[in-house]
Amino acid sequence: MATTPRFSLRERKFARTRLALAEIVTHHLENAPLEALSVKALCERAQISEATFFNYFPKKEAIVVYLDKLWSLELNWYGLQVAGQQKGLSVIEALFRYAAIQIQKKPGLMGEIIAYQARERMRKPLPDITPAERTMAFRDLAGIEEIGEDSLETVFRKALQQAVDQGELPPNTLIAAAMVGLVSIFYGVPLAIQHTSPATIGPMYRQQLALLWAGLRTVAAATGSQPGKVSN
Repeated sequence: MATTPRFSLRERKFARTRLALAEIVTHHLENAPLEALSVKALCERAQISEATFFNYFPKKEAIVVYLDKLWSLELNWYGLQVAGQQKGLSVIEALFRYAAIQIQKKPGLMGEIIAYQARERMRKPLPDITPAERTMAFRDLAGIEEIGEDSLETVFRKALQQAVDQGELPPNTLIAAAMVGLVSIFYGVPLAIQHTSPATIGPMYRQQLALLWAGLRTVAAATGSQPGKVSN
């Protein structure tokens, strides 16, 4: 039986407050954009002062970055579970299935994350998510307090290289081009249909991935046998 990590009162309070603020913003985003929520109103809902708020986040928009980091952490955890049993394209496809389920639950949050990333290309990263925050946010995900905060792109790149190594994709597959395609599908599909038909995100992901794999194989066949390289 796994033991529950013990954290100091200060660590627990910090985690509870940041997670509570994030939860308020998540609920708000399902009905209205972030710009419609003032820091004052957010603090009133969280029952903290505005001065206290800035001890946790440098600005309101930073909560969106925080939520993105939490979601990426959850996806990385899931990816590691899948990678323990599968390799290559099956890992990517499993991550897209999992992501589709999560996006359908919180379509407003995904829309705000995409919009913020498009607006703020140069932003200071938030501090790492603490072990206490990880444990309290994901009580059922064993070991999540120990995994790294690799970006989703890192997970995709590794799985693509595995797909090349084990023959699922040709040896001259252009990994950089494949990465552009994956990221475009991952963010573009929800952005295009999340408000009109969120239930179709999963099937559309499957269709777009099948088209991407077919396209990569076609391009590789037409360009010869030079091996693809993973771009940094």
